[in-house]
Amino acid sequence: MKQAIHPQYFDKCQVTCACGNKFTTGSTVDHLLVEVCNKCHPFFTGQQKFVDIKGRIDKFKEKQAAGVTYAAKKAAAKKAK
Repeated sequence: MKQAIHPQYFDKCQVTCACGNKFTTGSTVDHLLVEVCNKCHPFFTGQQKFVDIKGRIDKFKEKQAAGVTYAAKKAAAKKAK
């Protein structure tokens, strides 16, 4: 095995999650910042997180409903003439 080509290994790498959880592990980096850990990930907690952001499907359904109401108004205006 070649000498002096491997990265330095830190036995006490401090990992900090966005939820505030901190733990120690081994890594080639001294400090890690992560967004999701085992304390806040839905797979490990068993709780599903709902995001209140409208998705592409919801936007499409709204546009489709607006088109239907527009067509109904147009047809009613045409009958009134």
